Amino acid sequence: MNLAGIILAAGASRRMGMPKALLRLGGETFLERLIRVYAGFFSPVVVVLGAEADAVRGGLRPGPAVRFVMNERWPAGQLTSLQCGVASVRYEAGGCFFTPVDCPRVNPATIAALVRAMNEGSPPPLVVMPRHGSRRGHPVGLSKELFDDLLSLAADESARAVVHGCPGRTRIVEVGDAGVLDDVDTLDDYQRLERSVSS
Repeated sequence: MNLAGIILAAGASRRMGMPKALLRLGGETFLERLIRVYAGFFSPVVVVLGAEADAVRGGLRPGPAVRFVMNERWPAGQLTSLQCGVASVRYEAGGCFFTPVDCPRVNPATIAALVRAMNEGSPPPLVVMPRHGSRRGHPVGLSKELFDDLLSLAADESARAVVHGCPGRTRIVEVGDAGVLDDVDTLDDYQRLERSVSS
């Protein structure tokens, strides 16, 4: 199954004070690392931009091919960015995996396990999610069978209505990768992340 990778990088990052996509970790920005890792598994790799789009694009060094999509409705919330990304691949991908840009540490082995899970079973799952300990994280995989349901949601609804709407065909993959739980909203969050990587 051809799977697209969608990176959500449209938010204003107000609490951080700068685009989270451009925060650095181990010599790469968050966005550069996600693009590099995603490019090994997904085609196309889609980056959804919104606030400070020019700064985010301008901050990227040359790397794997990526498709940029502009979400003009980004102030309405993250769902609109996910819808924008899904709409851009709905006719070419058998499914997608998506993640916010502030979840940069996911291990390639974790993505490999999630992709395998997406392609296994009869019928295959509609949703695939990683779980570390007792918490579910990102990236989340969606079958193309759910694309129309996701795109039909109103901006004030939540993607959870679709992601958690088919428990009988949801596959949870247990992983030892704490990076699936990253959620970097503030400078304190970022500093904790840096310390955890260096330790």
